[in-house]
Amino acid sequence: MTISVPDPNLSALRMELARARAVRGWTYDQLAERSGLARRTLIEIEQGRTVGSLKTWHALAHALGVPIGQLLGVLCEGHQPPATSSS
Repeated sequence: MTISVPDPNLSALRMELARARAVRGWTYDQLAERSGLARRTLIEIEQGRTVGSLKTWHALAHALGVPIGQLLGVLCEGHQPPATSSS
């Protein structure tokens, strides 16, 4: 049986990053300094021009002081979990 995997909700991911940054009152420059990432990278992620690598999201999670799952968990927003079969 083939399971159809829904596309990740990249809009929700971008919005979660923007929300987390805004809650702290941080500018792009402040998040860049705390994460070690380029300001341009942060802007491109929030504006949807790039997704960023796992290493990028790991750095962002550490800078924001949140578990990476909290940031990446929104990728499944609006998805139904796959049905499990019992033996």
